[in-house]
Amino acid sequence: MLILMLQTEVLRKLSMMHRYVISTGGGAVVRPINWKYMQQGISVRLDVPVEALAQRITAVGTDSRPLLHYEEGDAYTKTFMRLSALFKERSEAYANANVKVSLENMAAKLGSRDESDLSPTAIAMEALEQIKGFLMGEDGC
Repeated sequence: MLILMLQTEVLRKLSMMHRYVISTGGGAVVRPINWKYMQQGISVRLDVPVEALAQRITAVGTDSRPLLHYEEGDAYTKTFMRLSALFKERSEAYANANVKVSLENMAAKLGSRDESDLSPTAIAMEALEQIKGFLMGEDGC
């Protein structure tokens, strides 16, 4: 609970600042008070397929992720199952984002089925395009 309170306090302080990009953990969206602070700016959801997240996290290890750290068994399967459950729990909250950047859609437009082919620069450029659309009144989600 202390971590959640600290996270909210940090968001509160950051919401008073301007021209910053703030990356939260996936759990930040579950507390309604956090949305109060996040809505002081433009919120962007990076929508990554659960399979891709599970592969990426399994490749680097789950030790630094308390909600995904497991004792034994197939790390990918356990990570995939836990991420799927977390996504289901949080999907309604994730929908509050002003814009959504779908890595799956981006990869498909490039003729690829692998989101890992996308560069951070390409993802950032897509986020900027989605933000522009949001600011111009287009539907970004």
